[in-house]
Amino acid sequence: MSDRAFARRAAALLAVFLIVPAIAFAQAEGEEPTPASLTVSPEEITLTAGETAQIEATVLDEAGNEVEAEVLYLPLYGQYWNLEKRTWGFNIFKVSREGEISTRRPGEFAVMVRVVGSGPDPSARNSEAEGYLEQRIPLTILPRPVASLAVTAEGPLYAGTEVTVRAEPTDDTGTLVEGLDVGWVSSDDAVAMPIARPPTIERTRTRGVLALGAPGAVTITATAGAATAEMAVEVVPNPVAKMELTPDRSTARTGDVTHLKVTMTDAGGATLEDVPVGFSVSAMTDAMGMGGPSSGLITQDGRFVADLPGVYTVVARTGQVSASTVIRVAERGVRRPIELVGHGRVKDRATSDLWVWEAPNGRDYAMTGTHSAAGHAYIWDVTDPENLEIVDVVHVDARTVNDVKISEDGATAVISREGASNRRNGLVILDVSDPGTGVRKLAEYDDQLTGGVHNTFIHAGHVYALSGGRRFDIVNIEDPSVPHRVGSFALDNPARSIHDVWVVDGIAYSANWSDGVAVIDVGGAGKGGTPQDPKLVGQFPFPTGWNHAVYPYRSVSTGKFYIFAGDEAARTGRYSPLAEIGTGTPGYDDEPTRWRGWIHILEWDENFEAPPRLVGRYEVPEAGSHNIWIEDDVMYVAFYNGGLRVVDVSGELLGNLYRQGREIARFLPLDPEGFLPNAPQVWGAQPHKGIIYFSDRNSGLWAVKLGELPEEATTDAQQ
Repeated sequence: MSDRAFARRAAALLAVFLIVPAIAFAQAEGEEPTPASLTVSPEEITLTAGETAQIEATVLDEAGNEVEAEVLYLPLYGQYWNLEKRTWGFNIFKVSREGEISTRRPGEFAVMVRVVGSGPDPSARNSEAEGYLEQRIPLTILPRPVASLAVTAEGPLYAGTEVTVRAEPTDDTGTLVEGLDVGWVSSDDAVAMPIARPPTIERTRTRGVLALGAPGAVTITATAGAATAEMAVEVVPNPVAKMELTPDRSTARTGDVTHLKVTMTDAGGATLEDVPVGFSVSAMTDAMGMGGPSSGLITQDGRFVADLPGVYTVVARTGQVSASTVIRVAERGVRRPIELVGHGRVKDRATSDLWVWEAPNGRDYAMTGTHSAAGHAYIWDVTDPENLEIVDVVHVDARTVNDVKISEDGATAVISREGASNRRNGLVILDVSDPGTGVRKLAEYDDQLTGGVHNTFIHAGHVYALSGGRRFDIVNIEDPSVPHRVGSFALDNPARSIHDVWVVDGIAYSANWSDGVAVIDVGGAGKGGTPQDPKLVGQFPFPTGWNHAVYPYRSVSTGKFYIFAGDEAARTGRYSPLAEIGTGTPGYDDEPTRWRGWIHILEWDENFEAPPRLVGRYEVPEAGSHNIWIEDDVMYVAFYNGGLRVVDVSGELLGNLYRQGREIARFLPLDPEGFLPNAPQVWGAQPHKGIIYFSDRNSGLWAVKLGELPEEATTDAQQ
């Protein structure tokens, strides 16, 4: 162990020894017994899908007496438990607050039973750390026998096309049997041949694809478990005699979406509307001359986007008839230089989130929190971004001040508290109207927030505060000195968890790990919701289970409404699927932790009536995402060890933005004198008055600025 690491751990131990007497005194005064052991029954569970089971947990003190303690039941899904078998998904099984397991899909999983408050951080509920009273119960869910199997084919059965077939296996109760692989066999492959497709995330209906060849009759047999079903198929001659393919543009940049219109007519010249069409793409690109591949995406509804500049030929085909068109694609040309403006170093503790604002006194300020430390938040004067100066320090009873938020008028701040010595946690409300003369504490609020507040948001006189990673409470701060709860919202899932919330125009958007993105009406969606009575509008579960951050955004250039939803993956801990790339508690070991995950892009209609579409992603291969900010069609995103990324999100979005040359700039904050030297861990970013500010876990607050777009890039883009 290095001298630096030894000094940090020694300081941490000293802090613990200083805190322990206070905790011990509080327990003695209140005569609260301390949990010492945990036993669970049963120690292993095997169920058939659809069955339930009850877990019994007993907590004892050191004398062997039973203790009343809060017990948390955490479902461990495939991303944490059984990566090799790919048992991914959401709502595979649920565990109620009382420990009742209800099952839906087969697979091998586990349930973590934990005594809340028994570990080194009393407020931690969903994180992994050593020292908790907890036990892991292996859970095996067996498939329910299939009693019947129904198969259907979608669309007209024209020769020379592909058609989707679906199978619905049901059990003896008529319930759909999920998680089964269905096999497809044709009696004549020359007429209809099953095409193997990789399994999809969505398993409520198992799909197959038939390549339809010569006209004729054929029997398709599906097998699921012990059940089989047959479907008679009649492939008819393809009526298309002529096809035209028309793009809405003949030249584009990488990342631009081209829409292709297909017009088909029969031998008599009549227009045909319902004939399936398949698309394919070939290309000649500069990368191919260097041994690289062509790179583009074509969807089956006729949207095309190229990742690399070159000449692309798009072909539409049905039966023996085809049509093609050529699209010339140029480099996107958005790359800009980025330069350091200022750096406010924090080298004695880890830095968390930030917020930048103009205060009522006319000066610009930033607030940053601290993580796994002693409850500090720093207020910086950033009016001169070349000289970032701490003008005040707020110190609260907490281990972590994870989140900081400022009200719309710039006068009130809310900071979150986790790991308070008295376990009261909650949030602290501050007067930041004139930080130059000092920040003043207005109130503390911890009613029913004792589980720890990890993230918050301020909107229209209300604070949306996460409570113990389970729900968000809505606290009225119209008079910030007298905060009071007016509402609360939680997903209808006993195993739910929540990490982030962002509120715009009376609509709350939350990031909920396995439960994905949720949209909640709190007064602006027209669905009857208010801060006093929030209403769920819609939800998009994430099969990866990594949904960590959310940012709603309406495109300036297209008017389309998107939700950018960020992953957080590969955290250090025993159940991370990529734990081998982690190196221990971030900031306390000699090596930095590395991360994975990306930004998912959902397109949703403004009334949230139609289901959302997952249209794109921004995935940095060498790093994982954290917090997001978007203004004027530019995304500023923290990518931990990958640094700050500035990304062009203008126009219609489709495919992987990273591969399309949409990255405007990147900045890697290397600091040899940082908390962990030369170990970038960018946490959050925010543009303000032409400067990009961002916080880095291991080195504090940074200010950078974009340079001008090179003239040759502007010319290329115009061409």
